[in-house]
Amino acid sequence: MKLLLVVACALIDADNRVLVTQRPEGKALAGLWEFPGGKLEPGERPEPALIRELQEELGIAVKEECLAPLTFASYAYPEFHLLMPLYVCRRWEGTPGSKEAQALKWVRPAKLRDLAMPPADEPLIPPLIDLLGA
Repeated sequence: MKLLLVVACALIDADNRVLVTQRPEGKALAGLWEFPGGKLEPGERPEPALIRELQEELGIAVKEECLAPLTFASYAYPEFHLLMPLYVCRRWEGTPGSKEAQALKWVRPAKLRDLAMPPADEPLIPPLIDLLGA
């Protein structure tokens, strides 16, 4: 089974809310809410990949020293096995905005459970609640 490495980020605002994005129509798992991030390019390390993805998706600039690894998800989809480290970030430059026509939402950690999310994202929620509270 193919192993797919994807990086994700929990951007945390001053009110301890987490930013999630909605997968656009036409993509796999369209309509589900997820943490921003994406696939690594060949030879790319996770942190630079996440910095690149946050710039491409949200138009924000993040420094590598502002990314802290929190947890990871390991999930077997039918076609591949997904391994996804989740980083937290509290400092960035710019205002997160939708650059790929995806909806954005700031959510309290406990409210993440109320959103329809990909199965691989769901195990990432409890560590965020432990870190930030409800």
